[in-house]
Amino acid sequence: MQNLTRKIAATPFARAVALPLRLATVARYDARLLRRSGSWLVRSREHSCFTYELEPSNHEHLCWFVSEVTGAPVKAVRAHVQEAEEDADLRRILNEGLATSVRSGTCDREVRYGRRVAYYAFVRTLAPEHVVEAGPHRGIASSLIAAALLRNGSGRLTTVDVDPRAGELIRGPYRGVVDQVVGDSVQVLGSPRIQERGVDMVLLDTSVGPDHEDAELAAVGPALSEHALVLSSRSHAWPCLARWSEERQRRFLHFDDRPRDHWHPGNGFGVSFPDRVRRG
Repeated sequence: MQNLTRKIAATPFARAVALPLRLATVARYDARLLRRSGSWLVRSREHSCFTYELEPSNHEHLCWFVSEVTGAPVKAVRAHVQEAEEDADLRRILNEGLATSVRSGTCDREVRYGRRVAYYAFVRTLAPEHVVEAGPHRGIASSLIAAALLRNGSGRLTTVDVDPRAGELIRGPYRGVVDQVVGDSVQVLGSPRIQERGVDMVLLDTSVGPDHEDAELAAVGPALSEHALVLSSRSHAWPCLARWSEERQRRFLHFDDRPRDHWHPGNGFGVSFPDRVRRG
C-alpha cells in the first residue's frame, strides 16, 4: 500500500486522489473552530478587545520571551508571572470592576490576563520609574502594571486616552500610582509633562492606524531613557515599531500569542529594546 501511495503521488492524478484527505483535514479544523465560536457566542459578552488565557506551551514561551528581552533568568520571570496570576486582591478588584462597569453589558465578568501578564513581568523585572500606556481601554493591563509598581515600591504609570471612560477598572490601591490623562496620545506623549519626566517603558495600544503609531513613536522618542522598552499591541499588523527600531539601531522581537479555547487567532505584541536593557 505504501509503494502504491508513492507511485500515485508521482502521477498527474495525485491532487485529485488526495482531495478527500485534504477535505477531511480542513473539515476537522473548521469543526473545532465552529465549536469554539459557538461556545464563545453563548458564554461571552465581548465584542472587541477580546480577553483569553494562553495555551500552556504559549504561556511558557511568554516567560522565555520576557527573559530574552530583559536578560533575567526565566525562573525569575515565571515567579513574577505566577505572582500576578495568584494575586487574589487584584483579581477581586478587577472582577468587581467588570461587574459594575458602565460597559458591563459588553464585558465578561471574570478577568483573563493572557499576554498582559508579560507587562507585569517586565515592570517587576526592570523596575521602571515611569511607565506610559497609550490606549488603556478598560484598564486590565493598566491594573497589572500598577500592581507591579506597587510590588516594586516605586514608580508611576501615566495612561492617556481620548475616551474619558478608559481605565475604569483602575480601582482601589492601584489608582494611587496612576495618572489618568484624557487627550490625544500623540499630543500627550510629546507634551512637556512627559518629555521632562522621561519614560522608562511605553505601551502603545491605541490601534488607530499605522500613521498614528508612527506619530506616537516620533513624539515619545525624545523622552525615552537609555534602557527604555517600547511595546506595541499592533506590531503583528503594522511595521511601525520594527521599522522604528531598525532606524534607531535597537532590537525588536514580536511575541505571537495563542489563545486557549477561543476562536480568535490572537495578536501578540512587539517590543523594541536596546542591546542592554537589564536592570542595574
